[in-house]
Amino acid sequence: MYSHTQNENGTYNTRCLYCFMTVASAVETEEELVVLEAHHICPERALADLLAEEMAAAAHAQHPHNQG
Repeated sequence: MYSHTQNENGTYNTRCLYCFMTVASAVETEEELVVLEAHHICPERALADLLAEEMAAAAHAQHPHNQG
């Protein structure tokens, strides 16, 4: 999820709404923004996803399905 702002000179800035890092600034087209955002690796989002996976695995381990 990203926030786009347009500068007075018509270029764009984009900021990640998870880690608040500026992903790109002074980008000339919205198409360029899409490419740059696709290459952004957000540490906050990666950590949140990892913790969610671990919590789901722990919950599954506590309540395994009956096998047999």
